[in-house]
Amino acid sequence: MAKIINVIKGTKDILPQDICEWHRLEKTALEVFSKYGYNEIRTPIFEATELFARGVGDTTDIVNKEMYTFEKSDRSLTLRPENTAGVVRSFIENGMARLSAPVKLWYKGPMFRYERPQAGRQRQFHQVGVEMFGIKQPTADAEVILLAINYLKALGLNDLEVELNSLGCPKCREEYKAKIKEVLKPEFDNLCEDCQTRYDKNPLRLLDCKIESCQAIFNKPEIRKVIFSDFLCDECAEHYSELKSYLDKTGVKYTENKLLVRGLDYYNRTVFEIKSNDLGSQNAVCGGGRYDSLVKNLGGEDTPAIGWAMGMERLNALLPKIEPEKLDGYIVSNDPAEAFKLAEELREQGKRVEFDLSNKKFTKQLEKASKIANFALILGEDEINQGKVSVKNLETAEQTTVERNNVKSFI
Repeated sequence: MAKIINVIKGTKDILPQDICEWHRLEKTALEVFSKYGYNEIRTPIFEATELFARGVGDTTDIVNKEMYTFEKSDRSLTLRPENTAGVVRSFIENGMARLSAPVKLWYKGPMFRYERPQAGRQRQFHQVGVEMFGIKQPTADAEVILLAINYLKALGLNDLEVELNSLGCPKCREEYKAKIKEVLKPEFDNLCEDCQTRYDKNPLRLLDCKIESCQAIFNKPEIRKVIFSDFLCDECAEHYSELKSYLDKTGVKYTENKLLVRGLDYYNRTVFEIKSNDLGSQNAVCGGGRYDSLVKNLGGEDTPAIGWAMGMERLNALLPKIEPEKLDGYIVSNDPAEAFKLAEELREQGKRVEFDLSNKKFTKQLEKASKIANFALILGEDEINQGKVSVKNLETAEQTTVERNNVKSFI
């Protein structure tokens, strides 16, 4: 016997009994996002490696440790670890900057990161997300946050908490970075290896460290005072204040978290996370923010932009299971030709029906019908001769005989 080839570690099959849960996420996304004027975009699952090195940032764990990169014809290619960089590349390449602002796009699909597989975290995972280009005002920030909340509520997640922060602009952020480096310099040798690397390349990323020893350092009073200092310039402070006022007016509850910096280098000003308290434990289900310099950094015109992404596996874990939808009818007959003919007639009329291709006994066919269909369409010799069908409601067990031409309307 040939050796069985199993699925690759860190990946999973999405089986037929589970696919309806994915359809729920995708259908709801289309319904909610279209109300806000977002159009779907589908980009390739692999791009030039340089796109992610320049876009996501060479100080991130994604670029340094987690990308699936391969060489082909002297080119370095990478399976996408996230989709914002790819959407920005498409925005530039396809001349979307010429379109009337805002340009609103949404996407769904698989992403790839090489990390230790664990519950809710796979090497191939799926995200749904939105990107908005062309609006610098905080109205855009407020809309994408509200859009995320309304999408989650449409899915049935209502106990939500928004965490909010502003990273400022390059001008005011540089002074803040310098202060962080100065106050952490005496602790440099006590920082973890990743934080020591980030110290020079991107000090803000230090605040994103989850290592307990680093967290203890950040909580020292003299260091905490600098981290929580007000560093925003007047323009950034006004932008942040206006954003909060929009959220207040729309009833969005939020808390401010000065340690929230997000894990990607391209963010500026607004960053946010949305957490769900459903199922009794807090789970981050959405993360995003503003990335006003990314389009220009990747060769496009200077274009403000903002977006977010959600892990679809995480969403499915929080939502109740869905039973697969049953067929409209299952044809029970010992005459395969007549069953085949009736099945095609009903399918042409828009009904979802099957019949037993192997022509098992009546009892076996009825047993299967009870598991996968709402109605058993019984086509015996008498029914065939009289041009009728006996229709059995498999939920109530009620049965009646109808004209063959009336089966569609009856079920």
